[in-house]
Amino acid sequence: MDHEERIRLPQELAAAAAGFERYLLAERGRSPHTVRAYRGDVDSLLLHAVTEGVTTMDGLELGLLRRWLGTQNSAGLSRSTLARRSATARSFTSWALREELLRFDPALRLKAPKRDHNLPAVLQQQQVRRLMDSLAAQAADGSPLALRDHAMVELLYATGMRVGELTGADVDDLSYERRTLTVLGKGDKERVVPYGIPAEKAVQMWLGQGRAVLAHASSGPALFLGARGGRIDQRTVRAVVGRVFAELGDTSATGPHTLRHSAATHLLDGGADLRAVQEILGHTSLSTTQLYTHVSVDRLRDGYRQAHPRA
Repeated sequence: MDHEERIRLPQELAAAAAGFERYLLAERGRSPHTVRAYRGDVDSLLLHAVTEGVTTMDGLELGLLRRWLGTQNSAGLSRSTLARRSATARSFTSWALREELLRFDPALRLKAPKRDHNLPAVLQQQQVRRLMDSLAAQAADGSPLALRDHAMVELLYATGMRVGELTGADVDDLSYERRTLTVLGKGDKERVVPYGIPAEKAVQMWLGQGRAVLAHASSGPALFLGARGGRIDQRTVRAVVGRVFAELGDTSATGPHTLRHSAATHLLDGGADLRAVQEILGHTSLSTTQLYTHVSVDRLRDGYRQAHPRA
């Protein structure tokens, strides 16, 4: 990829990539994060095309697409990443055909590798208790950042929300009476997620004793703030969660998504309805939520093997 990054796209290819990006933002309503990923995939494809001497859109053909994916595979990319890049290529060429940038769609017969179905990392419930107890102890001295970190982690686990949904939340999105938070998910879809008493207490402590210290005139309505009083960003949240996982000492988990996975798994372990968990997580497809039933079944099987005398 280093060699490709030194290559500039010819004008026609660069214009097509920029047009596709505008289409994703304006017409498909994709999030900036998703658009960046798609644009990176398209740039990778077109840069590869240039290395094969292609300078116009008509130069894209099925063999070139397959060779591009082949180089990605040789570079050690996971099957899930290859599957995403293949899907991006199909979306890009389909859009280009509609825009009359192509005379035919070269990706119609492009097959994607099957995605990996690795089960997500999940914390045990006793690990979550230790994690929250540690954060509560750190927040006991009233440090604004410690109060914030405790509230963020409690809320991430309580709601199963994505880190981008947390950073985008405003104070007015909280409903204290119902103990719910309104979040804006993928595709700008709004949903309401419940949270429990521990998260409620942590959030109230943050709002009353922590946020008030960090906030200033230009802080706006952001629920969580950075050290300088602006809306907190995803990188900071990931760093906080990574730190508390490291302090836990007995997990390889590193990111906020582990809290989402754990919340979903623990809900299902506790008997929650699959459709209800789908709604809480904001999954478009029930099949995505069903992955967590596999996690629960595997844990049940492991427990059986360890405990049953004739397992």
